[in-house]
Amino acid sequence: MENNNGNYKVGVMSGITSAITWGLDTVLIAIILGMSPFLPDGAVFLAPFITAFLHDAFSAIWTFMYLAFKKQLGNLFKAMKTKSALFVVLAALMGGPVGMTGYLIAVKLIGPSYTAIISSLYPAVGAILAYFILKEKMNKKAWLGLIFAIIGVSIIGYSAGEAGTSIVGFLCALLCVFGWGSECVICAYGMKGDEVSSEFALQIRQFTSAIVYGVLIVPVVGGIGLSFEILRTSVIWWIGATALSGTISYLFYYKAIYKIGATRAMGLNITYVVWSILFDILINGNAISLKTIVCSIMVIVGVYFVAKAPEVEPEETPEFVGVR
Repeated sequence: MENNNGNYKVGVMSGITSAITWGLDTVLIAIILGMSPFLPDGAVFLAPFITAFLHDAFSAIWTFMYLAFKKQLGNLFKAMKTKSALFVVLAALMGGPVGMTGYLIAVKLIGPSYTAIISSLYPAVGAILAYFILKEKMNKKAWLGLIFAIIGVSIIGYSAGEAGTSIVGFLCALLCVFGWGSECVICAYGMKGDEVSSEFALQIRQFTSAIVYGVLIVPVVGGIGLSFEILRTSVIWWIGATALSGTISYLFYYKAIYKIGATRAMGLNITYVVWSILFDILINGNAISLKTIVCSIMVIVGVYFVAKAPEVEPEETPEFVGVR
């Protein structure tokens, strides 16, 4: 993590940009899931898994093209051979196949509202892990801000009377929390040295996630047939375009992790919930409730204290006893 004030501001702006573009990505994915190939009963369960696979696969392609344009492929291949890259691979497994799969199954078993509430705890878990693993520290105001933001997100995600209780669904939601929280911390650990940059880390992350989804998860859930069907429709282009927004989001998210640390990057990233509501209004014309407005303000206020640059403690001047 870089500590000077200029880098800190860049990190904060990167975190905010990450949240904005992920909010857009979320709304576009919701539109895609409502398209005709995903509407039949058998496709409803498979749709999120296949979309996640194709989304990450396209993101890996976009990132590769970006690095090729910057003439960084040689350095990428060198970075992929380092020990640090293995930590990024582990982070990819925790965030994608573990975290996202837990999230998708939880949505199926206990509904999106309860899943949203539980999954919004991932920055708190990540902050605790960062404290012990990365030795990241936050003052009391930042911790209170993080808690305040999480409460706001939880209330936004909650709607009464949805789904039922399920122990398996609850455990899958907790798996999601641990997966997403640990992804950020493990990735930050992998980027501690200069061997793997934030851009290389994203390429490794998306490539690993796409491979595991394509080779393991999609075949296990029985989604191979539907995946090939999607490739023959215009939906594939929608997914590819949406993945571009997701790629931009991850590029800035990983940069924020590198610049301001895992804890603050997660605190900023969680505001994607607010941005997704705004994009939903702009794109779909949906109304916004008073509850959503109040909770959005809670999230913004909370994140302000999380993102606020840490106060530099004045160095203590040693007192010298005068010599007569």
